[in-house]
Amino acid sequence: MLPRNEEKSTRRMKRYWKIAVLANIKDESKPKPEGVPPDAFADFDHIETIDSIRAALETDGHQTVFIQADADLPFALKDVRPDICFNIAEGLGGDAREAQVPALLEMFQIPYTGSRVLTNGISLDKTLTKRIWRDRRLPVAPFQEFTIGDEPLRPELKFPLFVKPAREGTGMGVDTKAIVKNERELRERAMYIINTYQQPALVETFLPGREFTVGIMGRPDAKFYSRHPEWYEKDGFHRFPVLELDSRRSVTPNVYSQASKAKEVGQEGAPDYVCPANIDPELDKKLKHFALRAHQLLYALDVSRTDIRLDEDGNPRLLEINTLPGLTPNYSDLCLQSKAEGIRYEDLILDILYLGASRWGMVAPRELPIQTSNKK
Repeated sequence: MLPRNEEKSTRRMKRYWKIAVLANIKDESKPKPEGVPPDAFADFDHIETIDSIRAALETDGHQTVFIQADADLPFALKDVRPDICFNIAEGLGGDAREAQVPALLEMFQIPYTGSRVLTNGISLDKTLTKRIWRDRRLPVAPFQEFTIGDEPLRPELKFPLFVKPAREGTGMGVDTKAIVKNERELRERAMYIINTYQQPALVETFLPGREFTVGIMGRPDAKFYSRHPEWYEKDGFHRFPVLELDSRRSVTPNVYSQASKAKEVGQEGAPDYVCPANIDPELDKKLKHFALRAHQLLYALDVSRTDIRLDEDGNPRLLEINTLPGLTPNYSDLCLQSKAEGIRYEDLILDILYLGASRWGMVAPRELPIQTSNKK
């Protein structure tokens, strides 16, 4: 094995890299272990998604390999010795599971894409994320975390309320029973979440308005490393078109649940995915502003997607942020937003790669044309 400094230098000089795509894969042929929730592993990826990411990376000449992000990952990394990892791994359990793989890669000093350890650890914790946003004056609905189930309900929380696991993604633990209309339903649902998911229940004011999601990509210096500097605004960030998630005709009306998310786009019972959303310019601007601030306040890197819903008065309230947004072509929200503005899937994946690689000194900054002014 090369000395660490020599290995870094060799990695930087390469034009084509050996890229390990790291993910947790659904294996529907195996029965679920006893004691796990009914929707356990819902946020794991299908192998077809991995194949699509690898194919996109290989269009620019790179070599790819898939490594399952399980307990054997440390040994596989030593065997494969990738130049960089394209990380979409969800982790194997615990309150900060999405931070497990980034922490391992940091320890081994292997470059990787996307956000780093602290951000991925915080973002999965919806309660902690909301506290950070609220303290920095981003709009969130009133909320409270229940750890035992019989905590006194705070006076600012009025029925109907919405109850979900505090540390899950992909709509896990969310169905029509998540909306509770009285004290009895609240206690029953909170105890169900606590006991089934072995984690706190997040209780918040139910937001009856329209639901949106907004993707963000870039950094202040993104133009210098992207193959498409024209995508990025002066601040270095790209705001994807706002996507509306219309669940009125889904299998769980008015609730963007795991059951509705599991359906293919356009399938009966799936939500309607409208992109760009049919909204006025002022709301569009506001949603993109909040998504960018949500991204920045958690120190997210390169790519994220933030979910926002309107309250009864039409005011946006931030729900959560996904610092490992899904990347299944023609299905995942970020991919639908990208497609809506004519960005090819291959180009989306490659920009995520090069933004990540540039943080590790693997990409030389490009020279950008000097902007001249015609003003006299």
